[in-house]
Amino acid sequence: MADIVNLREARKRKARAERERTAEANRLKFGRSKAEKQHSLMEKARGERAHDGHRRDDDEPA
Repeated sequence: MADIVNLREARKRKARAERERTAEANRLKFGRSKAEKQHSLMEKARGERAHDGHRRDDDEPA
């Protein structure tokens, strides 16, 4: 004898699984830890300081 399947529950299970797959893909694509975000901000600030340090004084408008 075949198992009885509730179609409403089957659709909900399928939708949940699809949302989970989408969420996992987004975590891989966009997710960064707090430490990684802070590290990139520190690197950006360090680069800006290095760039500004090479500026000549006579380049500024009077």
